[in-house]
Amino acid sequence: MAPTGYLALLLHAHLPYVRHPEYDSFLEEDWLFEAVAETYLPLLQMLHGLADDAVPFQLTLTLSPTLCHMLRDPLLQARTERYLELSVELARREMARTQDSGAVGEVARFYFHRLTQCRRDYVERWGRDLVGAFGALQERGVLEIITCAATHGFLPLMETFPEALRAQILIARDHYREMFGRDPRGIWLPECAYTPCLDAVLAEANLRWFVVDSHGVMFGQPRPRYAIYAPVFTPSGPAAFGRDRESSRQVWSAQEGYPGDPAYRDFYRDIGFDLSTEYLRDFLLADGTRKFTGLKYHRITGGGGEKEIYNRAWAMGAVDAHAGHFMGARVAQIQDLRENMNVAPIVLSPFDAELFGHWWFEGPEFLNLFIRKAAYDQTAFTMTTPTAYLAAHDTQQIVAPSPSSWGHMGYWEVWLDDSNSWIYPHLHMAARRMTETARRFIATPPDVLTERALRQMARELLLAQSSDWAFLMKTGTARNYATKRTKDHLLRFLRLYDLVHARDLDEAFLLNCEWRDNLFPNLDWRHYA
Repeated sequence: MAPTGYLALLLHAHLPYVRHPEYDSFLEEDWLFEAVAETYLPLLQMLHGLADDAVPFQLTLTLSPTLCHMLRDPLLQARTERYLELSVELARREMARTQDSGAVGEVARFYFHRLTQCRRDYVERWGRDLVGAFGALQERGVLEIITCAATHGFLPLMETFPEALRAQILIARDHYREMFGRDPRGIWLPECAYTPCLDAVLAEANLRWFVVDSHGVMFGQPRPRYAIYAPVFTPSGPAAFGRDRESSRQVWSAQEGYPGDPAYRDFYRDIGFDLSTEYLRDFLLADGTRKFTGLKYHRITGGGGEKEIYNRAWAMGAVDAHAGHFMGARVAQIQDLRENMNVAPIVLSPFDAELFGHWWFEGPEFLNLFIRKAAYDQTAFTMTTPTAYLAAHDTQQIVAPSPSSWGHMGYWEVWLDDSNSWIYPHLHMAARRMTETARRFIATPPDVLTERALRQMARELLLAQSSDWAFLMKTGTARNYATKRTKDHLLRFLRLYDLVHARDLDEAFLLNCEWRDNLFPNLDWRHYA
């Protein structure tokens, strides 16, 4: 029997490029190590388990170019392995410390076995190559991996410098080819941010589809006949899928979202802030700065006062209930839509991948149970990908989507604010100079050293454009670090620009830049021309 409709789950996995070879350890590199231990390894275990069990499903995953590069960088791979080894050792010490502590000791033993398995999978099963491990799922037909802009730049704020916007897309496409040996078919626009000039660039890159927030479709011209529950083709060709807010709210909402259940593990209560720095010395930075260890013994509980100890069995009971509720809500939603549509609707639900496991510790188990229930406990919808849906439904309405993002208030407010607006004149100046330089040298091919300098100029510009820095300035989280990163990349760009145009390259300085920021080794700076 044909399904009533379709559900497309999309996980957006992205981290900013954080790599500091100039230090033995660096606090912000923990963003990657925590995501590997708490999100990417559990997701791989879960997805390969589903595929091994021949569960019928399809899922879409963004692996941003910066994340892919970090996951395959030998220095960061070695540091990730060191982080996992230290975590296992800390969990071993915690088992000894809490062996007479009843419920706390039980949680410590759980962490030890979980982290031991994660380290074994990372080193032995996946050979430290998580990009390859996800790629294997794509080859098995259960996962579609899509790309993102090269450094997650906020594309609408590059609209006045279309060469820089175009380079973000084309360099990402080139990088995807190197990672996966094929062209990407879809793209996650950074921050789900759309502006009308984008679809022509996506068409040039042969990208078939992208996602916009619901109001990006609903305020399009003409109004979409099926609201956000069928894709629309843009005037240049690529299809736009609207984000479904109803399904997102059940997971994201601070008031009613599943992760806030009192049975789930509390994210903020961590032994890194509870135990003595002397005891934690081997896990902390050299200066003793406290940080998250990932070992957390308390559940959310709710209300004020002392939180109760985490109970894994209770948490798994909540996961089962929430997975069943999410499935039932999707069945009801899609059946209701089908009654009012003469085509099979598609509900597209995108989430940050790091929600599952890192922020919501039980998130991978929720996904595992939901996918299994969706496969065997209902017949109203089939899990699919946007690419598969378009292949089966190739006739759609043509609509010009409206400018939009999934940020607060739905437009550019988060990334263009009093706290971060100072960066844009500098970014625009650098984009103009990069274009000017590329056009100069495309006519007269450069020598080998100048070729390297042009690539590094493009790297520094791309890294300065990352939307993560503006976001961190706005939220106040790691504001000083984000400010320094923006300034450092721009200053290195400007020095390289001056050296290139003076034809007086300082190879020692260039080597230092390449050593610090080595992503996109085959970057084609000609995209700026």
